[in-house]
Amino acid sequence: MHSGGRDEILGTAYSDHDLVVFLEGVGVAEPEAIWDAPQWVEWRGGQAHEFHAA
Repeated sequence: MHSGGRDEILGTAYSDHDLVVFLEGVGVAEPEAIWDAPQWVEWRGGQAHEFHAA
């Protein structure tokens, strides 16, 4: 999230549902519409929508 001139990490998603919760929490009305947009979501450690136990 970009707020007040700085970027802020909202948290680590362990499922697509977690990602929806983070995005809705910052006011995104339709999270599924933007979760593959790199300017909104940075996928780390794997492909988009792939979640693995550590």
